[in-house]
Parts: sequence; C-alpha cells; structure tokens
Amino acid sequence: MSTTPRLTIGLPVYNGARFIGQSIEALLGQSFDDFEIIISDNASTDGTDDICTRYAKQDSRIRYFRQPRNIGLSPNHNFTLDQARSELFKWASHDDLYARDLLKLCVEALDSHPDVILAHSWTARIDASNNLIEADEYRLSTGSPIPSERFRSMLFDSGGDDDYGVVRTDVLRHVAPNGSYHHAGRTLVAELALRGPFYHIPRWLYFRRNHAEQAEFKYAGVRANCANMDPRRADPIRNPVVRLYAEYIMGYVSAINRSPLSFPERGKCYRHLLRYLISRMHREPSRKPVLKTGEGFAAADLDIDINSLVAGLEKRK
Repeated sequence: MSTTPRLTIGLPVYNGARFIGQSIEALLGQSFDDFEIIISDNASTDGTDDICTRYAKQDSRIRYFRQPRNIGLSPNHNFTLDQARSELFKWASHDDLYARDLLKLCVEALDSHPDVILAHSWTARIDASNNLIEADEYRLSTGSPIPSERFRSMLFDSGGDDDYGVVRTDVLRHVAPNGSYHHAGRTLVAELALRGPFYHIPRWLYFRRNHAEQAEFKYAGVRANCANMDPRRADPIRNPVVRLYAEYIMGYVSAINRSPLSFPERGKCYRHLLRYLISRMHREPSRKPVLKTGEGFAAADLDIDINSLVAGLEKRK
C-alpha cells in the first residue's frame, strides 16, 4: 500500500455501538485495500468509543477522532472530509454493510472513465438482523453527458444513495459542504451531478440498513431533523421552519450558479428547478416514515446472499 492511500473513507458516527463493528469489518475486508478510514465519533454516550479504539489499534488504516461535544451530523460528516488526504473519497454509514468488491469496482470505474466523478452500485435495504427487505435497480439519469438532464433526474426521479458513492475528492471539495437545512443532502448530490456524470455498477453491493434508531425515524419533522444535523438549528427564533425550506431552495440555486455550465445549460437547470418547485406546491403533505421489518421478498428471490458477499458476516452465521 502506498504512503498516501488512494481512497479515504469518512465514517461519522454517534451512538453506533450496535452496528458499527459489522460496518468496520465489512470495510476492512474489502478486496481493494489501499484506503484509510477516518472515524469521527460525535461524542457518543454508548460503547462506540471502546469499539472504535479497539479497531484502530488492530488496523493502522483507521484514524479515530472523538469530538469533545455533539457538533451535529453535518459538521461531523464535513470533518471526515477535511481530514482526507487521498484522491478519492467515500462517506460510509456506521450501520450499513458493503460487499467485498464494492470499493474495487468503484475505483476501477473511475479509473476507466476519466469524465465520471462518482461511482457506486445499486442499493438493497436490510433490517436490523441483516435480512433483505427490498432491492431496486438504479433508474436515475445521472450517467447522462448532459448536465441539465442529470439535474432534472435528481429533482424528479427517485432512488439511489449517491451520497455514499466513491467520488473524486477535488470535485467534492469544490461543492458546498453538507448543510443543515431541509434535505441538505439532496442539494449536495445535485451539485455533484452538475459537475460530471455518475457511474453505477449494475449489482447490489451496498446494503443500507433500516432500523428504529435511524435519524429519519427518531427525528420526525423538519426542525427535529435539522437540529440533528446541527444543534444550532433547534433555535426556532433564528431558524424558523420557513428559513429551513428557503435555504433548501437556495441550495439548488447556489449549486447551479457555482457549477461550470454553459449559458443554455444553466437556463435549462433553472427551468427544471422552477417546474420542480411548482410540482411540490401541489403535492400532499409528507407522512411520517414507516419502518419496514421483514417485508418484501426473501434474499433467495434475487440470489443475494448477504452473508457470503459481506466480509465478517460469516462469523455471525
């Protein structure tokens, strides 16, 4: 392995003792091993510190940081990027799982396609016991050579977890960092899509976990969710809900303005954004997310054997 790794994995965590061991093992067991893992513990109050410290002592690729206080989900994500020293970067979640060849295939895709700025695989969802819940093919048009078409698809189409793809670090550092307004993560990925096409491996290699301790279930409502991303958002005087929505819209506007687009492409992006905002005005209010457990199909229906695909799970059979 070179002195400077090719890939940095940013692993922000808060009270992740239940699952982080599985996630770390899945990353350490990757067939591509030229990486470092930056773990940023957001002042956890459970056993996360002990678990991360133990893994850091076992593997020199892990650099473990513990924040002195809870700085919020978004600043904690940004901290891991600030520590990166590699040409490629990937955020990882403490409760998700990763097939052994995920990183290898993503890096190979970026090496083979210089115009591509982000590579990822299809996503399957698992429950707290690693049982498959659902899996979908990736349907967004982020591979299009046309920036406005990629942007349109990010606004109107659903699916994918591109914020957890492998991305070129220099491109990621030129977009706005993770914010703490409503749906801030969407504007970050949209700005990436404006700067270059994505590549998706047509296999289920990323396993996103659904469980009751996730932020989307624990922090229902715009203000609660934004305060989880940054505790300063909890102040209703300085951060009324209308501001949290307005910053979301301006996040898209800023993304378009910052991106290296031609005048016609910029105009198309603004028209897509206007059409999107009008469509949102006529939608029914969103409901509280529902946690699925054990619904859908069995893993055998799609020939997805998570225990054989993910490093470390064979110990738990």
